[in-house]
Amino acid sequence: MSIIAPKPIAKVQVEAGTYIARCYSMIHIGTLGYEWQGEKVLTNKISITFELPTEMREFGDKKEMKPIVLSQEYGLSLGKKSKLRPLLESWRGKVFTDEELENFDVSKLVGVPAFISVIHNEKGYAEIASISKLPKGTECPPQINKSQVLEYDNWNQELFDKLPEFIKKKITSTPEYRKLKGLQEPMPEPDESLDPNSIPF
Repeated sequence: MSIIAPKPIAKVQVEAGTYIARCYSMIHIGTLGYEWQGEKVLTNKISITFELPTEMREFGDKKEMKPIVLSQEYGLSLGKKSKLRPLLESWRGKVFTDEELENFDVSKLVGVPAFISVIHNEKGYAEIASISKLPKGTECPPQINKSQVLEYDNWNQELFDKLPEFIKKKITSTPEYRKLKGLQEPMPEPDESLDPNSIPF
């Protein structure tokens, strides 16, 4: 009797274009290590996920109709050269004030609608190219997926357990998670001498 591996299930891809969307998930991954310009750098990361309520598809064995969702990871920095700051300012439709920059809680954007531009990368996967405020007069349908916020200051183990395995693997490798769980030999903290805003991710 042959043992044949099943054919991989292709991920549902949305076409490139612009879409009405709503943020429903903000996951604080923590500090991850990367190779950049030949050196090891550590960057604090978050994952932001949007649902596309106008792009409903059948999912699962029950063929349940759900919106396509798109996630993107960003460095958790609001410096002038960061990737996250201009994205959030475009989304909010206004620049940050100095007071807002001191203590802006990105999780407050969960539930907020947006207008996102989607492109396909060199591997053919959909990515979020830009996020902006909804055009005047445009309405976003009601939220479908349950809101999700994972933060280390108010840990939600039940939510963590439901996350995809690849996200959980990243989270469990971070010093923030190891400290939370009291694990030995945590990863080193980011190098304070390195400007995180100069790192392009």
